[in-house]
Amino acid sequence: MSILILFLLAGCAAGFFGGLLGIGGGLILVPVLTVLFAAQQIAEPLVMPLALGTSLASIVFTSLSSVRAHHARGAVDWQLVRRMIPGLVTGAVFGAALSARFSPELLKIFFLAFAAIAATQMLMGCRPGATRTLPGAAALFCVSSAISCIASLAGVGGASMSIPFMTWCSVPLRSAIGSASAIGLPIALAGAVGYVSNGLGMAGLPPFCLGLIHLPALAAVAAGSVMTAPLGAALSHKLPVSVLKRVFALMMYAIAGKMLVAAL
Repeated sequence: MSILILFLLAGCAAGFFGGLLGIGGGLILVPVLTVLFAAQQIAEPLVMPLALGTSLASIVFTSLSSVRAHHARGAVDWQLVRRMIPGLVTGAVFGAALSARFSPELLKIFFLAFAAIAATQMLMGCRPGATRTLPGAAALFCVSSAISCIASLAGVGGASMSIPFMTWCSVPLRSAIGSASAIGLPIALAGAVGYVSNGLGMAGLPPFCLGLIHLPALAAVAAGSVMTAPLGAALSHKLPVSVLKRVFALMMYAIAGKMLVAAL
């Protein structure tokens, strides 16, 4: 099967789950891209950074498609999103810069730990109670920066962190999921720019790369995600998402376990 078709299928899966569960799709894309890049005989030290950068760049398109669908259903709190943007951009750029100083092995360990925590959160149905209101500007900037920095290092959109934070601050779950899709956009955009700048001129990169973004993979993944993200967003208002999250979590355990075994 053509490698571009595999990239396209990966994008379809990421877009669908991104729209359905309010995630950016990076939890699926990063492990799949590492496998596909390794199969292309790309140098091992470049595989994980390329997967992270390409995943973040693709989330730009996934978020755009998903947020349109959630916005059409009135599920995006744009006032909250605007308040979080300065911290989101700052944290994402810092996270991308930090990733350039991490070894590929450390980046893989970081992603595996993040995936395990996110999967456990979904499997257990962990959701903090609405015990407070949103913090002031300074505190919100710090929280937004922390979320986006971690998301940038893991190559994800940050929804597994932003949704619990918003629900804890009394944002309705439906609005938190929709807003998370919008929050993923500045994280992905700023993070992708960071991965581009960090990879420019790097030795050993395969053809058709812009920094640490693999352009053919990005084009195919983005095409697939844009097609399926609206479907996932539409189904999120009709299907038992709590059950689907548990199924998704078990799948993530399997993927993370396979990555861990391969790394040993």
